[in-house]
Amino acid sequence: MLTKLIHDAVELQKAAKYADGSKGLLKAVVGTDSYRVTAMHRVREAALQWRVPLVNTVLRNLQQIYAGIEIGKDVTLGEGVYFVHPVGVVIGGDAKIGNRVRFYGSNTIGTATDNGYPIIEDDVWIGAGARILGPVRIGARARIGANAVVLTDVPPDCVAVGVPAKVLPPKSAPPVMGDAKVR
Repeated sequence: MLTKLIHDAVELQKAAKYADGSKGLLKAVVGTDSYRVTAMHRVREAALQWRVPLVNTVLRNLQQIYAGIEIGKDVTLGEGVYFVHPVGVVIGGDAKIGNRVRFYGSNTIGTATDNGYPIIEDDVWIGAGARILGPVRIGARARIGANAVVLTDVPPDCVAVGVPAKVLPPKSAPPVMGDAKVR
């Protein structure tokens, strides 16, 4: 648990940018709600693993009251997850969140029909108000646009926008029309 907390702090320090330009580790840990939310989740994970009664429930309620975020007990959070704006974020079931994923607020990661939960790979950015629902995989470095509703897989390095979300190819790929590639 301590190793994960240290890695979370280091990754947050790299991700966080402050108005005064400083990027100190102590400032990242003390000055961000994101780190406190993540630290509470790490303690919850440990309490569940060691079967310590009530700790998970108490800390889950504290997360909801303190930061307005709900993270299910079976959720897996990678290292350096950054809740830019934690209010309104709900991550449910057994969703798996990769390393350095950024949540920009009011996000829902879950299921609508109890058919499975998302897997979000490393370095994904999830825009404000975005919803990712069902047994979908969001590829590494993908970007989910604000208010997008993602119901299908998003390949690595792609962007998903709209309701329901459309997947846009990476900029380096030539546009595709039908079966023929346009250059």
